[in-house]
Amino acid sequence: MPIATLGPFDFGKIVDAIQRVEERLYRATTALNHAGIPYAVIGGNAVANWVSRMNPSAVRFTKDVDLLIQRNDLAAMIPALEQSGFKYRHAAGIDFFLDDNGGKFEDAVHVVFANERVRAEYAIPAPSVAEAEMGRDYRVLALEALVRMKLTSFRLKDQVHLQDLVQVGLIDLSWPSRYPALLAERLQQILDNPNA
Repeated sequence: MPIATLGPFDFGKIVDAIQRVEERLYRATTALNHAGIPYAVIGGNAVANWVSRMNPSAVRFTKDVDLLIQRNDLAAMIPALEQSGFKYRHAAGIDFFLDDNGGKFEDAVHVVFANERVRAEYAIPAPSVAEAEMGRDYRVLALEALVRMKLTSFRLKDQVHLQDLVQVGLIDLSWPSRYPALLAERLQQILDNPNA
């Protein structure tokens, strides 16, 4: 049986995919900025923002856009983003926005509500949108709050994001003392083996 081979490497498709995520991020945050709706970029894009400040070549690509908002701002967020080419959806308890041109859930703009648990089993709620700072183009969650979110969910991709933050020097051995015991223990695991 022949071994399957990969086709030629298409760098252009990779660049296009990254640019589509960036365009979606800027379009969504620009709409929120214009509407005066408080928010914070979270998730992989927030990690990328922080990592890029130390070492742009260490930034990882992410497919989706995650935004933290106050629940009472969702009603204003919907028309703001729909005017910018998104379609609001709510399914399986998740609020998200698809691109009007046939976007998929995996590459949507996902909404997380501030001061609420993302999942019932999570030890602590999501941060407040007040724990954000204005970057060049959009508001991003402050590093300490972002790390807290990553430690709370602690999925494999969260652990990788934490490793990235450690490897570029944004998190050091002094950080576990900033968090409750469970989160401190998780962070110490990462610090003890940052290249796992």
